[in-house]
Amino acid sequence: MALPVLSRRRLMLGAGAASAFAAMPAWAQGHSVHRQRGGAPIKAGFDEVGGPVIDLAVGHGPRVVQGRKGHGIAVNGSVPGPLVRLQEGQDVQLNVTNNLGQDTSIHWHGLLLPFHMDGVPGISFPGIRPGQTFTYEFPVRQAGTYWYHSHSGLQEQQGHYGPLIIDPAGDEPAEYDREYILLLSEFTPLSPHFIMDRLRKGEGYFNYQQTSWTDDYPLTAEERQMWGEMRMPATDIADVTGSTYTYLANGRGPKEGLEFLFRPGERIRLRIINGSAMTFFNIRIPGLPMTVIAADGQNVRPVEVDEFQIGTAETYDVIITPGTTDAYAIIAECMDRSGMALAMLASRPGARAPVPALRKPPLLDMGDMGMNHGDMGDEGAHGMAGMKMRDTLLLPPDVKIGPGIDMVSMAPVDKLGDPGLGLRDVDHRVLNYRMLSALEPNRDTRNPSRLLELHLTGNMERYMWSFDGRMYSAVSDVPIRFAWNERVRVKLVNNTMMAHPIHLHGMFFELVNGETSAHQPRKNVVIVQPGASAQFDITANEPGDWAFHCHLLYHMHGGMMQTVTVMGPGEGE
Repeated sequence: MALPVLSRRRLMLGAGAASAFAAMPAWAQGHSVHRQRGGAPIKAGFDEVGGPVIDLAVGHGPRVVQGRKGHGIAVNGSVPGPLVRLQEGQDVQLNVTNNLGQDTSIHWHGLLLPFHMDGVPGISFPGIRPGQTFTYEFPVRQAGTYWYHSHSGLQEQQGHYGPLIIDPAGDEPAEYDREYILLLSEFTPLSPHFIMDRLRKGEGYFNYQQTSWTDDYPLTAEERQMWGEMRMPATDIADVTGSTYTYLANGRGPKEGLEFLFRPGERIRLRIINGSAMTFFNIRIPGLPMTVIAADGQNVRPVEVDEFQIGTAETYDVIITPGTTDAYAIIAECMDRSGMALAMLASRPGARAPVPALRKPPLLDMGDMGMNHGDMGDEGAHGMAGMKMRDTLLLPPDVKIGPGIDMVSMAPVDKLGDPGLGLRDVDHRVLNYRMLSALEPNRDTRNPSRLLELHLTGNMERYMWSFDGRMYSAVSDVPIRFAWNERVRVKLVNNTMMAHPIHLHGMFFELVNGETSAHQPRKNVVIVQPGASAQFDITANEPGDWAFHCHLLYHMHGGMMQTVTVMGPGEGE
């Protein structure tokens, strides 16, 4: 059967139906765009909206994913919400109506806009009350792959998110024949408030891989003693896992047949968005290399890899060129390998490729505790207690020592060259941050005038998360201040044994990854590996108050958030 002939701009998959017209956008498949009223079933997949005025409605209703039923929050009746497609250089007005019985909001993740349009209740605007409509208005100043989501409570976990693509004013730097959007997320029938409650009562509640040590997990006696004293298994990779999550691709479970059609030899741009609440995914397409061309919406010099890890809230654009094979499986395996999201590249409707089994769960090691075997000496066997007694004195005075900290890494080092947990020993090419280089030169290459060091801290047993030992509730009125146009180097030190995707609103920063200052990659999310540090440079030229937080939803909700205030020109002089 011949594939429908559509323009490159229009070739993207919304609903992902396994049918002869699966390559057509959802609006071309007869789905209506409607406002979601309470109780109406929520559909999977997304339609497309665009133009100078866009109407969005946030509502609730029942969801069913692979036979599992739950309650969801949708935008325009679907999860994910509709694709918002904009053009660089246009002005846009987005009217968001709240049909919920609670306040809501939309944050335009990664967009450069006035701070009062950023959509963070309590920082940049009051939120949208039930029954009210809030109008976001701003000029579109950039191009690339982005997304949007609620910043109210835990609504994001229930489905309140969607893709956002901005076409450039000029030509695309990469050539491609068609494009698809792959938005990764999770579904659970559980209330997110129930999940948060269980995490606070027992951080390992959802970790079913906390088994006794076997030949599958060989450790020395010394290592077993250390992990035992820390009351934390080396398999404690993710807080919420496949024990409750079904991992989704464009709102569909791995058994629900998401399909992207292709013609052999054509170049396909795959825009990958991690819209999950809590999940890192490892992305690979067995038998097919991927050329990374953009990260967090910003163009990078093309780099070919076979797999990469995408942290919560990150986006990557890749170019793939399918061959004559009938189908290829797009595997998005969660980092702890308790499940996967799945899509198929298919040369014809219904074609399927073999799906590999989940790989063995990875293990945390001494490096994830911020120390190497050779660094432990006689004190190593005393575990985390020894680390706290000896090493809290090494923390700067700005870090508050107290019940919010139960772990301190001994010697965190820069790990921007680390591909991520589970990908360090694979036998193929894996992306890491040191491989990224900005395609277009950065505008500001000044040397930073100061260093700001922040520690990522936590108490896993109490499920308390923070910057510098202070939860957001204690510092919400004490922002991090940047002077207008100040050039600052920020060093993030992860004193915990979990990877954190740290997101700064309203601005891009440049990763200090070994590239020249002119080509340090621009991002708005950086994964800080366990027991590691990461640095970025930033030019504070977007005045206002901006959220700065871990993008793991329950970590942010548990306190790992700050406000960054950028002074306006002449302000504070």
